[in-house]
Amino acid sequence: MDVIDIIKDSFIFPSKDMKTLLIYVLLSLIAGAFSLVGILVYILGFIQPECFMWGGMAIVVSMLIGWVMYGYSVSVIKSGIDLSDEVPKFEWWENFIIGFDNFIVTIVYFLIPAFITLIVGYMANIYDNLFIVSREIYLQTHYAYMGSSSAVAFNTISQALANLVVSLAITLTAALVVFVIFSFLQTMAEARLANTGSLSEALNVFEAAKDIGRIGIGKVIIVIILVIVVTGVVEMVFSALFNIVPILSILSIIVTPYLLFFAQRAVGLLYSDIA
Repeated sequence: MDVIDIIKDSFIFPSKDMKTLLIYVLLSLIAGAFSLVGILVYILGFIQPECFMWGGMAIVVSMLIGWVMYGYSVSVIKSGIDLSDEVPKFEWWENFIIGFDNFIVTIVYFLIPAFITLIVGYMANIYDNLFIVSREIYLQTHYAYMGSSSAVAFNTISQALANLVVSLAITLTAALVVFVIFSFLQTMAEARLANTGSLSEALNVFEAAKDIGRIGIGKVIIVIILVIVVTGVVEMVFSALFNIVPILSILSIIVTPYLLFFAQRAVGLLYSDIA
């Protein structure tokens, strides 16, 4: 399927079953309510210790509902892979299991670039430079208080800051590149999870990378960019509308899931080329 057809099909797809979309919206509201109440009750635990347990339980319930929603979003990808025109129904237990697997996939594909970023930071000497700057600021503040500040001291701290800026620039650039790459890999991992139902297949980073090559790097990038652009335009339009008529802002609880389904469907159609 060509890029334009993927975007068109994906954008229309969520509207084919508004009932299912509304169920998803309801779940998101329930999960959000449990999360908010859980946090507030947990905070009260510092006053009433038993609140720790109740707050924790509410947060766990929110997480469990979230896994169902997370799993359902994978089933939307699956509908695209299968080229099905029907919006998938909720399969509660299956959605929960796949949602948990998808949660693991998200963590792994976040931790890998985070770990790489930490290594780059170490190699760029960011931690030592940060320590040196902190120490110099403390010393110069102390000396200034004692009335013994000097131009030499100012040059020392300036050099330390310059070294820290260079280290930060290197680390942040590497982090940006690595996280962008792994966001693409995670997208393929979710598609692999939807296609196979296997967590081990989804966690196979090298095969996920090969999938991008099989589909075509250019096509993958173009589709994802178009999804981001369309999502951004829709959000801007509704944001302007909400500013004009604030009461309509309640529609955001539907717009956000709709755009999520749009994005997931596009991923599934994209992956259907090699499924």
